[in-house]
Amino acid sequence: MHRRLRSLPWKDVTARRYDREMGHGRKETRVTRALTITGLGLDFPHAVQAVRILRHRTDLKTGTVSRQTIYAITDLTSQQASPQRLGQLARSQWTIENRLHFVRDTTFAEDASKIRSGHGPENMATLRNLAINTLRQHGYRNIAAGLRHVSYEPFNRPLDLLGIA
Repeated sequence: MHRRLRSLPWKDVTARRYDREMGHGRKETRVTRALTITGLGLDFPHAVQAVRILRHRTDLKTGTVSRQTIYAITDLTSQQASPQRLGQLARSQWTIENRLHFVRDTTFAEDASKIRSGHGPENMATLRNLAINTLRQHGYRNIAAGLRHVSYEPFNRPLDLLGIA
C-alpha cells in the first residue's frame, strides 16, 4: 500500500497547503497535498482521497534538518476535507498522543505494567483514563501533581473528585 501511495502522481497535484510554524526550539514547514484516488486503481475499500504530508524540520539549537513524508488515505471527499483540513486532522493525532498516551506512559508507567492477561490491560487503561480525565475536569493541568495532591488524603480526596464522598 505504501509503495502504491508513493507512486501516485503527486507532482501533478494542485490541491496543496503550506504551513510554517516555529516553536519548541524548531522551525517546521509542512506541505499537504491531497489527491482524489477514485479511478486510479488503488484497491482499498471506501478510499476517496490520498494525502501526502511532507515535513521539513530544523532544530534551531543544532541546525539539524530532518525531512519526513507521511501518506494517508481517507473516505472524505475533496468537498468534505480540503488539504488544510486533512493536515489539521493528521496533526490532531499528536494532541491525543501528547495529552493521553504520554501521560499514561510517564505518570502511570503504563509501559512497565506487569498486567498482561485477560481484560486486565484494558481495565487498567480505563481506570488510568478515568483518573486523568477526572483530574483535568477539576482544573489540574499537571496530572502527576494532581495525583500527589489527591494522595495526601487518600480516603477523602479521590471520592470528593468523583462526587461520591
